[in-house]
Amino acid sequence: MNIILSPVRLDTQLELFKSGDTLTINGEAFDFSALPAGATLPRAAINCDWIAGDVTRDEAGVLTVPVVLPHGGNAPEETCFPEPLVDVPDGPVELPPYNTEEILE
Repeated sequence: MNIILSPVRLDTQLELFKSGDTLTINGEAFDFSALPAGATLPRAAINCDWIAGDVTRDEAGVLTVPVVLPHGGNAPEETCFPEPLVDVPDGPVELPPYNTEEILE
């Protein structure tokens, strides 16, 4: 699964968890396993404000899910201009920081 992040200034944070073809968004699971290769599931058919566009599965079987990436008013560049998440492994999905102050090392 690939996840395309679409940054938006929101006060609500996001938690994603991937398991196979299922993406759990803030505790609500969305199972895309029925989407066949080469098909598109229109955004309008998905009852979730966190999905940012059409969900697709390419001919090789790879899912691409566009997701809204909320960020705070002090978000770092990596959050405002995120790279796509490619070949996301099962488990919690690591997202860019919500705000700059979250970067503590």
